[in-house]
Amino acid sequence: MSGGAPVLEARRIVKRYGHVTALDGASFDVRAGEILAVIGDNGAGKSTLIKVLSGATTPDAGEVRLEDRPVRFRSPLDARRAGIETVYQDLALAPALDVSSNLFLGRELRRAGLAGSLLRLLDKRGMRREAARQLAELGIEVPSITAPVENLSGGQRQGVAVARAAAWARRVVILDEPTAALGVRETSHVLALIRRIRDRGLAVVLISHDMPHVFELADRIQVMRLGRRAAIVTPRSHTMADAVALMMGALAGASA
Repeated sequence: MSGGAPVLEARRIVKRYGHVTALDGASFDVRAGEILAVIGDNGAGKSTLIKVLSGATTPDAGEVRLEDRPVRFRSPLDARRAGIETVYQDLALAPALDVSSNLFLGRELRRAGLAGSLLRLLDKRGMRREAARQLAELGIEVPSITAPVENLSGGQRQGVAVARAAAWARRVVILDEPTAALGVRETSHVLALIRRIRDRGLAVVLISHDMPHVFELADRIQVMRLGRRAAIVTPRSHTMADAVALMMGALAGASA
């Protein structure tokens, strides 16, 4: 686990929706080369915090800092430009397009010369070559780079979505329930993929309700409760039962 300064940090974040306070002074930090899990009961503020960090939501108060510089993301595009990629539960894949087209979705390569600049023709061969390289590097197996995503298994689709994030992220990859609805074998492949992304030196933020997966993967665990960071623990310092007790308020927080 990296012990350096945070690559992405949030300080005293507040977000309200009418009379509902989703985040009430929440803090957060993740370092390069670590997996930070964010856990909490429903309504604890996990999803809102992630939306703030990924640019999908603008906070009402507080500060987000990237490599110790204040930033203000007004859209997910701002966060992506800053090197932060997010994989939501819906994966945001285009089912009818092939694997390589999904990896380059919104970032398509153009052919060199006039064919690309004037006719705006896509460099499909180049995209397929680079997509194959990315998948091989991450150990992701698909029937074919030219296979439509709708023909892939759930685990393979998850792999494509995560590979796209890993391919474009320069600093942080955020994964929202990446093993939800997957079988045992597919889940093990996704868990291995998450470790490989961490080993590339990227910061990985994992939102999950699956405690065994959290304790298997995470270097640190942030416990959310009532819109705040209740505690930061590690799989070495606390048990799964401790984490649940912190989520429910039955155990005092540590180093929050």
